[in-house]
Amino acid sequence: MFKYFLFFLFFLITLAGQATVLKGRVTDENGEALPYATLYIKNTTIGTATNEQGYYQINLEPGTYQIVFQYVGYRAKTETVEMTGAEVVRNVTLQLDIYSLKEVEIKANEKDPAYAIIKAAISRRKYHLHEVLAYNCRVYTKGMGRLTSVPNKVLGVRVNDLKPGIVYLSESVSQLSFRQPNKMHERMISSKVSGDSKGFSFNRASRVNLNFYENLLRVQGLSERVFVSPVANNALLFYRYKLIGATQENGRFINKIKVTPIRRNDPAFEGYIYIIDDEWRLHSLDLKLTKAHQIEYADTLRIRQSFGPVTTNVWMLLSQKMTVNFDSFGFKGNGSFTTVYANYKVEPAYRTNPEPTAPSPIASAEPTPQEAPANANLAARKKELKRRQKARADALFNKKEFKSEVMVVEKDANKRDSAYWEEIRPIPLTEEEQKDYVVKDSIKVVQESKPYKDSLDKKSNKFEVANLFLAGYRYRNTFKSYSYALDPLIAFPDGSSLLQYNTVEGTVLNARVQYQKWNEETNKNYEITPTLRYGFANQRWQAQVRYSYDYNPLKFSQVSGGFGRFVAQFNNNEPIAPLWNSLYTLAREQNYLKLYQRNFITANHRTEVANGLFITSGIEYTDRSPLQNAADYTLKDYPNRQFTSNVPVNAELTNTAFTRHQALQASLTIQYRPGQRYITRPNEKWLLRSRYPTFRLNYTKGLNNILGSDVNFDRVQLGLSDRLNFGLVGNSNYSVQAGTFLNKDQLYFMDYKHFGGNRTIYAGNFGGFQLLDYYRYSTAHAYLEAHFSHEFNGFIFNKIPLFRRLKWQEVVNLNYLRTQKSQNYLEVGVGVEHIFKILRVDFVTSFQSKEKVGSGIRIGFGF
Repeated sequence: MFKYFLFFLFFLITLAGQATVLKGRVTDENGEALPYATLYIKNTTIGTATNEQGYYQINLEPGTYQIVFQYVGYRAKTETVEMTGAEVVRNVTLQLDIYSLKEVEIKANEKDPAYAIIKAAISRRKYHLHEVLAYNCRVYTKGMGRLTSVPNKVLGVRVNDLKPGIVYLSESVSQLSFRQPNKMHERMISSKVSGDSKGFSFNRASRVNLNFYENLLRVQGLSERVFVSPVANNALLFYRYKLIGATQENGRFINKIKVTPIRRNDPAFEGYIYIIDDEWRLHSLDLKLTKAHQIEYADTLRIRQSFGPVTTNVWMLLSQKMTVNFDSFGFKGNGSFTTVYANYKVEPAYRTNPEPTAPSPIASAEPTPQEAPANANLAARKKELKRRQKARADALFNKKEFKSEVMVVEKDANKRDSAYWEEIRPIPLTEEEQKDYVVKDSIKVVQESKPYKDSLDKKSNKFEVANLFLAGYRYRNTFKSYSYALDPLIAFPDGSSLLQYNTVEGTVLNARVQYQKWNEETNKNYEITPTLRYGFANQRWQAQVRYSYDYNPLKFSQVSGGFGRFVAQFNNNEPIAPLWNSLYTLAREQNYLKLYQRNFITANHRTEVANGLFITSGIEYTDRSPLQNAADYTLKDYPNRQFTSNVPVNAELTNTAFTRHQALQASLTIQYRPGQRYITRPNEKWLLRSRYPTFRLNYTKGLNNILGSDVNFDRVQLGLSDRLNFGLVGNSNYSVQAGTFLNKDQLYFMDYKHFGGNRTIYAGNFGGFQLLDYYRYSTAHAYLEAHFSHEFNGFIFNKIPLFRRLKWQEVVNLNYLRTQKSQNYLEVGVGVEHIFKILRVDFVTSFQSKEKVGSGIRIGFGF
């Protein structure tokens, strides 16, 4: 009997300690839902937000709580709730805030009272940006994407699988850590993806975390531009401000200010910001961007943020809602990312707040004689202060978290059951979201079955002649995780085409089949690509097999290689695509493609030996033979033009012709990017940008008298490249490489250093030249090559009315080459991109030793 009593007592104690649910709905005075309203327990960092229908829920231990409900533009309300162990329903009605201008001190010398408030907020911007040394919090993120309309076809290709409705729904819970200066680490501890129980969420709280105390904000994925914060140092150059009024909340005056861009296309937000009087900090905001602001891939973006006190002197972001609406290529829909921040643990940078008054004017930069002795000790005091601040942050947070890894997804994050999510989820699911989970999870078993996958494959594997022309054909077996792909008849704009033409082989049938086998759980994939080729003019069969195997995705480890008998360009980077050579050969009587015969076997290995440090090694044996022209057909015969021989023209080597020989070569490439940031997922590693450039060192050795090899040379090359962000002015890419031959006792023309030339109207890739002959300045001596491109992202065109409406963006580029024969060769190009969203046109002029030697127009594609 006593053991039953103990069991009953234990049950009561356990029940008393269990968290119970407080839930309800937040509405306005008319009973309309207030979506994403914020609520938090007063004097704590525990809180949540309502969903799209205004419903909320939060798990609380038994006790009495004061819950603060707030919504942008509405008067905050505090409710006292007693939790006794049973579920409590508390519906809350918020009243629209009445903002009165009578409570605002108006200065006669300002055109609007808002400007005085904004200037005070700008002067405090840096203080609020750095007021926290470090913090740690829990973040709940929900990402959702929905299609409302789907076209039947896109660019002539039928859309079979997509239907209106939710296409992406995922929730995640992360532990987010931050420390100055701007270092962030996220650990995803739970993940849920609708319809994919084995998958991991793509949510990333640190990516959507927008800090409006920063001068410039980048909305990743929606625009190449950066946008100016309404409280940035230079905000007055981009914004108009209007004070709507002020209201009182918990003894503080909250100023509501309307912000609009001065010029319609300025990189600035429009909407409302709410600033706390005297403290001059953000209370909340409701801002948006539209197509007029040059956002891409979306019509509108709306951002709503709500802040709250987490300590006496520190306010932090409590919730954020990002909403996107889009209409592109016939697809219409919307998406959102909702984040709720709770359980803050902060280390303030300042022990006390500044006096609650508007900041005084900035003092003179020149110290008076009396101030000089005090300033002499300022540097030492600042150094000591930084040391103490670092020690305080180190004591609170793990320093290892703030290395190069910015996010890690725990391997068991997707193992949480529905009971866990019911307890941890701070925002109730909407009816649509609940249905999406139920439907997709219930049919997942069916979708994973062989009959279901086979039925989908049967539909997508259906052969259509129209698709073969430009897209090729792909056969896919989803259940067994493999596919075959056949190249298109014509690969546009570049790539391998099934049908080709050149003067060496004539009409060419190049049948390449790509076999891929993948493992979604381990991400270990391999690929085998056999190619069978026949030239109708020289009547030669060619065949080769290429292979690759990714055996350790976390280290980017791969073995690859190939063997066969095939034709090759003298520049193994293949600067001219088969399509453009075929067009110019047939229509312009210009045969740029130069080929030789190679029987080869090669093997390569690549791996990351330490973060940011990659080593690639390779060895290749080839039997090389010359080839001659065998075809001279052209659609139009130009009187003053004729096909050139299959021997490249070079300024250093009078005759580039060669006899059959063998070559054994070994190569080693070391690539290092200091400070490389990355994301670790259970079965892969994602690389992110670094503040530092990428360095590359390559060494190639021609091995003599091994397996009959006839080559003997040593070539070394050092290079670096990077992408630089210049804020409002745009982004720059650059690459520089220099090299030389340490030994050149015996080498052939294909062993020379070749450069990415281009003689067609189609623009080459970054890292190549636009007007340079393909082989004229190939060298066996020292060389220096540099490339630079700057994308202004509309910085200039947005100030010109016509171009502003077209949303075109300007770009400039420079290409430089220095060899023994080229001297100082320079290309200068100016261009326009985003024409019809995908086209780019450049006008390029080339100079040699300061003399103009050529010019031309180049057309390319890019988004």
